[in-house]
Amino acid sequence: MFSVTNFDETPSDLGPRQHSSATGTGTTGGAFGVVMTRRGTGPGVWSAAMSKPIRRVAVLGAGVMGSGIAAHCANAGIPVLLLDIVPPKLSEQEKQSKAARDGFAAGALQKLLKAKPAAFFHPRNAVLVTTGNFDDDLDKVKDCDLIVEAIIERLDIKRALFEKLEKLAAPGTIIASNTSGLRISDMLVGRSDEFRANFMVTHFFNPPRYMKLLELVAGPDTSAEAKARAEVWGKELLGKGIVWAKDTPNFIANRIGTHAMMAGVHLMLEKGLAPEELDAITGLPMGHPKSAIFRTGDMVGLDTLGHVVANCYATLTSDEDREVFATPAYVKQLIERGALGDKTKGGFYKRQGKDSFTFDPTTGDYRPALKESAILGTCKNLSRIEDTRARVAALVADTGQVGEIAWKILARGLSYSARRIGEISDGVKAIDDGMRWGYNWELGPFETWDAIGFVAGYDRMKADGVALPEWIEKMHAAGATAFYKDGQVWDPASGKYAPLATDPREITLPAMRKGGAAVLANASAEAWDLGDGVLGLTFKTKANSIDDGVIQMLHDAAARAERDFRAMVIYNQGDFFCVGAKLDEVLKAAHQQKWDQLRTMIHAYQYATQRLKYASVPVVAAPYNMTLGGGLELCFGCDAVQAAAETYSGLVEVGVGLIPGGAGTLNLLWRSLEGIPEGAEIDTSAIVNQVFKNIALAKVAESAEQAKALGYFRQSDGVSFDRARQLHEAKRRAIGLAEAGYHPPVPRAHKLPGENGIATLKMMINTLVAGGYASEHDAKISGKLSVVLCGGTSGHTHAVTEDEILDLEREAFLSLCGEPKSLERMQFMLMNQKPLRN
Repeated sequence: MFSVTNFDETPSDLGPRQHSSATGTGTTGGAFGVVMTRRGTGPGVWSAAMSKPIRRVAVLGAGVMGSGIAAHCANAGIPVLLLDIVPPKLSEQEKQSKAARDGFAAGALQKLLKAKPAAFFHPRNAVLVTTGNFDDDLDKVKDCDLIVEAIIERLDIKRALFEKLEKLAAPGTIIASNTSGLRISDMLVGRSDEFRANFMVTHFFNPPRYMKLLELVAGPDTSAEAKARAEVWGKELLGKGIVWAKDTPNFIANRIGTHAMMAGVHLMLEKGLAPEELDAITGLPMGHPKSAIFRTGDMVGLDTLGHVVANCYATLTSDEDREVFATPAYVKQLIERGALGDKTKGGFYKRQGKDSFTFDPTTGDYRPALKESAILGTCKNLSRIEDTRARVAALVADTGQVGEIAWKILARGLSYSARRIGEISDGVKAIDDGMRWGYNWELGPFETWDAIGFVAGYDRMKADGVALPEWIEKMHAAGATAFYKDGQVWDPASGKYAPLATDPREITLPAMRKGGAAVLANASAEAWDLGDGVLGLTFKTKANSIDDGVIQMLHDAAARAERDFRAMVIYNQGDFFCVGAKLDEVLKAAHQQKWDQLRTMIHAYQYATQRLKYASVPVVAAPYNMTLGGGLELCFGCDAVQAAAETYSGLVEVGVGLIPGGAGTLNLLWRSLEGIPEGAEIDTSAIVNQVFKNIALAKVAESAEQAKALGYFRQSDGVSFDRARQLHEAKRRAIGLAEAGYHPPVPRAHKLPGENGIATLKMMINTLVAGGYASEHDAKISGKLSVVLCGGTSGHTHAVTEDEILDLEREAFLSLCGEPKSLERMQFMLMNQKPLRN
């Protein structure tokens, strides 16, 4: 029930990032199914794409990107052929071995299975990836609908491969390159008209599972059908945000993103700022990730960043701001020294034990990290402004050094983005989408300009002598006040506003709400009419945590839904779905020994989740990102779940010295037992043991699919690959249940292992303690958990009811609140945002 987390969101652009709520889509029926809803781009695209859906993919090149693309195709249920070259240094005997000849691709698959963060939603998805080599298996591409080339960035090698593919690929097969540095016209020399009609670039961002952006680049001869099929594959099956880019170096996101990064670095050197100060300015205050410039560079890898920047400098010979892409000498020095960032345990920053160090460009060596300065203090205050647009406006309005530096960086970046219209994209939205999805900016460049104020930004840039393109001058002359206005976007080509193309499934909660006021509301939560007979409940607490107000609203909303609606959806906003109950309130009550208050609170949440479970209308939860403790217990109480693919869920209460206290033990166990036919005489010990392990070890599922495997979600629950469509899909699932003749479940009782099961679990616990894998207090917590899951000492004598389990759970939770070592764990978690092992 209770959990606290300090999940550090670290989105990145070119390279690895930790888990993000950025990826996902509407549910798919594996390789052969897609959501049969016409997209915002119209039925013509959809029908063209569905004339030959992409059901099987070949990925040629098993490096980091190629293997990552293959893994994410497998996540979507698409069978994948993953090929690479035959290892060049095989012995004569090894050359006769198919396994040895497949070594590069097979080795890549093994790396995928061990990757952190995980490449597969679940390791079992690897069965959809077949490995091989170019010499023996290239002819198998004839069975594929899409071939993605992800080999070395050598034009001659790519051309040779495309020549072979032209002879092997079936008619209509899309052939795509994942290049970011080579021109389509150069790659297609010597290719036929049909090959050209089905050729394009599919530029994924790394890691493909987590990064939402997919840049698609069509050649001059690419057919409309091929473009439509690729877009549906990327958007509907893989859950990507599609941006159509032009065939220019580094396309959209890397062009704009690396320009912004390098402009900041050059200004830092000019002004004598510390790297920590530049990161503080260009991170949260600017609406960019906390990782900002240098932390992002470390995550991406300085070699990767250096390659992208060098490519820009080498190829953009006519770019008016080319010099910004010149790599500073000290960055070259770090790369030459092999200090490449996280993968080498040090780059711009590094850690040694508990100490942090920063590479100082003025001395050419590391120094202790800067903890305090006037700039850091100002940025810390600006970061507290919750509304991104207000935060950016306050940043540029700052009259000190922070505002001065921020304005110089933004003015250079915004004007550069504006001057790229017509070259890298014809519209502002593609650039904004690219930066939000590829670099995890909260606002794209033109959205940022709107936050500053279009006219105010224009006037200030003109006063500073910043060069602006003609279309911006015309926009200003026309009296426009924003790039985005009233559902429209400024079109640079026509010089007027045009309707903003949207996918109706990507509806936000405010847009879906009906009426001018909530149906129900208190300080912690509110319920709104979402239309079509669906009531929508959403939390308003910090990190969507559970307090008395949320608990009361669960009861009230269920009653109102039964009276006036046909279904209910629980959908939250913010970074996390729900991180559990407010631990500080539990700790305070425990310190004050207010046992009756605690007992009442625990009982209220237990029966709030039970109230949802037995409501006369279907209830659907829409979890995403962190769904821990009480957040997962809330999902257990719902009839169905429509989870974001990137949902990280688990019952983690043991980390704070407790067990689940919101019916979590009951409902996780009952879910595991619900497939047992009534009347079957079976030993439930094996199931109880596994549920015990999941709770006692605080197992956290690292995806919605893994949550299904652990029994946290049902196999029939939906998975939204695109979080932007999750609300729509959750509502459709709720309506579907209502229209399918929904009736609430009937409570069941089960015979449980009882005293023998308790003894077995305690023996397991004692073994762990003796081996040093668990502490004595771990054993105490687990011992109480074992009693609950086994139905008490008499659980084997009768069918144990739900109320009996809830009584056991409540008393075990309450008793642990009185344990000094549990209080120490709670206090430590609140103070340090990590668990204490005592």
